[in-house]
Amino acid sequence: MDILIKIKDREGVIHELQAPTDMAMNIMELCKAYELPVEGTCGGMAMCASCQCYVLNDVSLPEMGEDEEAMLSEAFYVKPNSRLGCQIPITESLEGLELELAPEY
Repeated sequence: MDILIKIKDREGVIHELQAPTDMAMNIMELCKAYELPVEGTCGGMAMCASCQCYVLNDVSLPEMGEDEEAMLSEAFYVKPNSRLGCQIPITESLEGLELELAPEY
């Protein structure tokens, strides 16, 4: 089953992405699959913050883990609604999620 996730890129363009819930993907991998400018240089290990995004609406997300909290405490452009895309697995509960990519640094 696919769900709809909206992602605003760094130019302010909103992309409506169909995200499969049956492929064990995360938000970073979804962005890369749609060729959005997300580096993911650490390969999804919560060690680089290049997939940082801002959560724009109230959708139930998994709790932030220690690794993600530690990385965000050192990252640039962090806001209270910051999350690492690699740490958000795509599940049916994310239907309608709206995100904005954080600025590059």
